[in-house]
Amino acid sequence: MNMSWTPPIDAETKAGLDAEVEALDRAKDSWARTSVSERMALLATIKDRLMKVAEGWAEIAARRKLIPAGSPLAGEEWISGPYALMAGCNGLLHTLSQMKGKEFVKHLPMRKLANGQTAVRIMPHSIWDRLLLSGVKAEVWMQPGVTEKDVASFAATAYDTPADQRAGKVALVLGAGNIAAISPLDAFQKLFLENQVVILKMNPVNDYLTDYLRSAMSPLIERDALRIVTGGGDVGAYLTDHPLVSDIHITGAGATHDAIVWGGGDEGRRNKAAGTPKNQRHITSELGAVCPTIVVPGPWTAADIHFQAEHIATQKLHNSGFNCVACQALILPAAWDKTRDLMHEVGNVMGRAGQREAYYPGADKRLAEFKSRAGQIETIDRGPDAPACIVADMERGDVEWLQDNEVFAPALGKKLIASPDPETYLRNAVAWVNDHLYGTLGANILIHPSTIRQIGKKRFEEILADLRYGTIAINAWTGLGFLLNAVPWGGFAGATLQDVQSGIGTAHNSFMLEKTERTIVTAPWSPFPRNLLSGRLSLLPRPPWFVTNRRQDRLGKLLTSFQYKPSILKLPRIFYNALLG
Repeated sequence: MNMSWTPPIDAETKAGLDAEVEALDRAKDSWARTSVSERMALLATIKDRLMKVAEGWAEIAARRKLIPAGSPLAGEEWISGPYALMAGCNGLLHTLSQMKGKEFVKHLPMRKLANGQTAVRIMPHSIWDRLLLSGVKAEVWMQPGVTEKDVASFAATAYDTPADQRAGKVALVLGAGNIAAISPLDAFQKLFLENQVVILKMNPVNDYLTDYLRSAMSPLIERDALRIVTGGGDVGAYLTDHPLVSDIHITGAGATHDAIVWGGGDEGRRNKAAGTPKNQRHITSELGAVCPTIVVPGPWTAADIHFQAEHIATQKLHNSGFNCVACQALILPAAWDKTRDLMHEVGNVMGRAGQREAYYPGADKRLAEFKSRAGQIETIDRGPDAPACIVADMERGDVEWLQDNEVFAPALGKKLIASPDPETYLRNAVAWVNDHLYGTLGANILIHPSTIRQIGKKRFEEILADLRYGTIAINAWTGLGFLLNAVPWGGFAGATLQDVQSGIGTAHNSFMLEKTERTIVTAPWSPFPRNLLSGRLSLLPRPPWFVTNRRQDRLGKLLTSFQYKPSILKLPRIFYNALLG
């Protein structure tokens, strides 16, 4: 959506949008003053309505994304669609049920990091977490200066004002076109964490979901707390400047963000240079990045290389590569004797898994430009219908362009770093991605447990503290952070309108924590059953979001049903299909 040259909106569309925004404006204070019990009832009803449309939602999304009929990849549309939204409902229900006295904060373990920051453990939080995501942990690191005693005062602050004294606002949410759950979860952020009513403008790429979202979220629409509209850049531009809209949230590109804030073309450049925004509204954002995966040398076995190759292929090819948190810069140790074997195996996995056409508009053009900017490329053939994955050497060609531009397609940059030992290598890799890559959304580190012990846990955490990303995944993919509804999702804290990087603010965040800096998601190194020999907890044999999982379509459906109504009786089928995945 290019805001810099949109044509004027036609009178009929304008009148319809005005009517929707005016209805929200009339109801904004009433929504802000709704009781916790009423909000919980609405969320419970949304779960019921969502379950009724979940299968149709997942099916049409798989079809429109050109996933081959019968492919397990259809599971991506279950997991990143109905499942994620159902989990978001559950997370908010849990927090709201303990809102009195902010009891939900009291159940979150906390610790003080070596650098003095406070870490809040938000995963695992329930018996279901321990069973379904065994071994996965997530900590939120609060911003410097926030102590354990302060955390409650920086949580759910919208609920600190007595309900009868609250004043509402109208927020515009500009939806994402790639991952189905982004738009409704962004709307939840405004509705339940900020007490704002929402006009959600769907992205034209996936506005086929409009009727499904209207049905699932009808309790909020009937309450005049939500409206969902469609249209192109003209509709988006009109709404960003609507006099009744006070807040804006966008998931998308930095260029679109800047066009909204500063204006387009020469005018926008002048405004940005002068620090005088054209649009004065409060704006939050989740924008893309050139996201890195850092491979740390260590005693990897052949089985480790194969599993982590599947991991890297997933980080690149999930959703056909159209993820703002997709791996685009693969950082590798130059002198490691396993670097060549790992890259060979990554090519093997990509050649046989994650195969589907490139559905997102402009992919061919972006891939062609990436190829033209690279000084040297390799191509990984992915079959007759899927575009080849282009791998570029980030030390050749237009190096600055490769570091600064998110491609949003199956393209991967490769960077070799030479260091005498794993700790020095990791420190140098962290410094390089901080200093050279655009954006701060997500970074992944693949590191053997014995290498962490060799470095030392304290020094390892010190290195993590230097890595400036909103979500850091250790032996996981930061996309998992997106799926964990409790995790604050967004760029690293501290971005500004003039240097927005991967965005300002966070979404999801069902524990409603504020003044967060980053999230650390950690997963086991080895999958089941190899972990049994080490005694370490593990994920299921192959995570359901892996592009190589042979049962992810069945697992996605089963996991959505589980989120709808958790029951121990549903676990055997989930575990059975997981073992076969």
